[in-house]
Amino acid sequence: MHSKPPCPPFTADTATLKVRMAEDAWNSCDPERVAMVYTENTCWRNRVEFPVGRESVRQFLRRKWARELDYRLIKELWSFDNNRIAVRFAYEWHDDAGQWYRSYGNENWEFNQEGLMQYRFASINDLPIEATARKFHWSLGRRPDNHPGLSDLGL
Repeated sequence: MHSKPPCPPFTADTATLKVRMAEDAWNSCDPERVAMVYTENTCWRNRVEFPVGRESVRQFLRRKWARELDYRLIKELWSFDNNRIAVRFAYEWHDDAGQWYRSYGNENWEFNQEGLMQYRFASINDLPIEATARKFHWSLGRRPDNHPGLSDLGL
């Protein structure tokens, strides 16, 4: 079994780092990279889908990023305790018809002792927006360190 530090129990610094690492991975839009931070038997709730296992997560992410184009995500630590982290997030994307959305959500994560996520529960709402209302304008990939976070953007 491999590990993905930082590992529990989390501190404010290590929980913040874990959240940023997750944001960076998801902004890569690489299902292979992202799936490797979850346990083999990970269990998710993501809207109306309930992927179980790393391979199901890979398939889910392939479908997600084929549908959610020009994806840019910001995550923010909400709370943490021992091996659990709660985050809030927003991401912007458009569909193949060119309609832009800002998706808002919350996630609850639970990690094993190796720092791999074993449970992920996400609640997400999509808000259609005009392209002129977008706030996430960095080049695709990792959000630059000097780009404002959710609280800075008033989101």
